[in-house]
Amino acid sequence: DTGAGRHWSDNEVRALINIWSDEKIQQMLEGATRNKEIFEEIARRLMKRGIDRDWKQCRTKYKNLKYEYRALQKENEHLGNPRRKMRFYEEIDDILKRQP
Repeated sequence: DTGAGRHWSDNEVRALINIWSDEKIQQMLEGATRNKEIFEEIARRLMKRGIDRDWKQCRTKYKNLKYEYRALQKENEHLGNPRRKMRFYEEIDDILKRQP
C-alpha cells in the first residue's frame, strides 16, 4: 500500500510546509517545470521525520495547498471579507508572499 489516497494528517502537512519553507527548496522550485527531483528530496526529508509519502503525493499536496491558497486570495480580493478559512493559511502566506 503506497497510501496514495491516504489523508494527510496535520503533522504531515506541517512537516511538508516546513520543508517547503526552506530557502534551498524554494529556490529549486522557482521556475522549475521538471520538478520530480525536488519532490523526491522533499519525500526523503519527510521520511527522515518518520513520514512515509512518495514524491507524487508530495507534489500533489503542494499543488493543492498552493491552489487553495490562490483561490482564497482571489476570493478575498473580490469580497474583501474572507468568508472561507484555510488551514495553514498563515504558514503558506509566509512562503508565497516572499516569491516574486
